[in-house]
Amino acid sequence: MRLIHRTIQLVIVALGLVMMNPHALAASWDELDTTEQKLLRPLKNQWGDLSTERQQRLLRGAKRWHEMSPQQRRTARARSKKWRKMSLEKRQRIRERYHRFRELPPAAQERIRRRHAYFHSLPPEQRQQLRHRWKNMTPEQRQRWRQRVLRHKAPEQHRRRFRRHRAR
Repeated sequence: MRLIHRTIQLVIVALGLVMMNPHALAASWDELDTTEQKLLRPLKNQWGDLSTERQQRLLRGAKRWHEMSPQQRRTARARSKKWRKMSLEKRQRIRERYHRFRELPPAAQERIRRRHAYFHSLPPEQRQQLRHRWKNMTPEQRQRWRQRVLRHKAPEQHRRRFRRHRAR
């Protein structure tokens, strides 16, 4: 019993030390494999100063990058370039929208994904018309539309129902 008590004390002390020093679990630059070092080379000089959480996120990103096809990498580069060109205010609005989206129930997220896919499946002229209508809406009209989107079925279901009614 005394041995168990002593072991628990040592574990608590060790955890306390790790909590006091968040870099204790961080990987040193030399511990990274060559692929990780190659992808993260621009961060080499500051690697030891990054938080463990940031290092882990970067390592996960490097792993995903390594697993991407050349086409996926081209797309990621283009999106990254577009992101860097955005104003800080626009980036912040996008981050806030993303966080609001993540807080929605899964069913609402799925409805939004379907509507997004539906919108992008439309011809460019029709998408432009919808964008124009959106820009001309008042904030109240936009809010009512958002609430309707979260409540209603996906566009594919509406089209199927509409086709059935037209066929009668």
